[in-house]
Amino acid sequence: MGQRLICCLDAPSALQPPPPLLPVRRKLLLLCIMLFLWLYMFYSCAGSCASVPGLAGRPAAAAGSGEAAATAGAHGEGLQEQSAAPDPTSPISSFFNGSGTKKLPQAIIIGVKKGGTRALLEFLRVHPDIRAVGAEPHFFDRNYEQGFAWYRDLMPRTLDGQITMEKTPSYFVTKEAPARISAMSKGTKLIVVVRDPVTRAISDYTQTLSKKPDIPTFESLTFKNRTTGLIDTSWSAIQIGIYAKHLENWLLYFPIGQILFVSGERLISDPAGELGRVQDFLGLKRIITDKHFYFNKTKGFPCLKKAEGSSKPHCLGKTKGRTHPNIDREVVQRLREFYRPFNMKFYQMTGHDFGWD
Repeated sequence: MGQRLICCLDAPSALQPPPPLLPVRRKLLLLCIMLFLWLYMFYSCAGSCASVPGLAGRPAAAAGSGEAAATAGAHGEGLQEQSAAPDPTSPISSFFNGSGTKKLPQAIIIGVKKGGTRALLEFLRVHPDIRAVGAEPHFFDRNYEQGFAWYRDLMPRTLDGQITMEKTPSYFVTKEAPARISAMSKGTKLIVVVRDPVTRAISDYTQTLSKKPDIPTFESLTFKNRTTGLIDTSWSAIQIGIYAKHLENWLLYFPIGQILFVSGERLISDPAGELGRVQDFLGLKRIITDKHFYFNKTKGFPCLKKAEGSSKPHCLGKTKGRTHPNIDREVVQRLREFYRPFNMKFYQMTGHDFGWD
């Protein structure tokens, strides 16, 4: 009887519920937080890796015929806007697959050849909010008939808030390029790297000479008639440097405030200063500063301490910084006299004196 009473007295304690599973809930909460952070890091990393040039395949570029370009233009803005429609990939899908989306460029470096466009693009790619295709697409001058879908497929994948860019220096001297870029988007920001046109012409010739050692001398190509001193403006090395003439064509489609003019000389002497102007123009935080550069005395221009996606210093390749041949001083002086009125007009149009005279 006593033992049964003891059992009855002990029964309530045996029927008490187990203690709450607080430690288990805390572990589950921590696990969810860690999973979310892992997904976020994976998403960010994958978006950055997708922008590395060369990973995205591109079809072979075909030279555009005048007939095809005319046909493309005849379809009007309606079809062009339809071709330029944004990628249908949803933000949720983009988040989980970590790919981002391919977009048409919001900013383009349109010129000029041998002005410093490659250096500018390489410097800009250090910025985390800029993604740029490495090779020159030549869409608005050679491949326009391929269509906007083809063009967009060449671009790197970007995340929200990042800017897609490309550079093709020949756009600046292509008559059809302003209208075609305006048809894509009237809000496209344009960047032009300009350089002393005489130095630029010599640099242009030097590049051609490295590929074709048998070409005539710079002096003989410069003049139609050396006796009279008549300059041959049909030679592309000379014609490109008449900046004011080319700019007039662009101002028919874009306001001057939508075009940024970068000094090729200052890009060498003060890269951080010029990059600061470019970042402001693009509406980005000034992340690229003096700490990103060092001056390479051998090449004679600044290099990156750390390139995009690398922890090693990076300078432009052997094709940059070639030694120029010696040019007759009288020829150089005649060229300076030829360019002076065009330079003055260019200073007035841009509101900036580049100090070439």
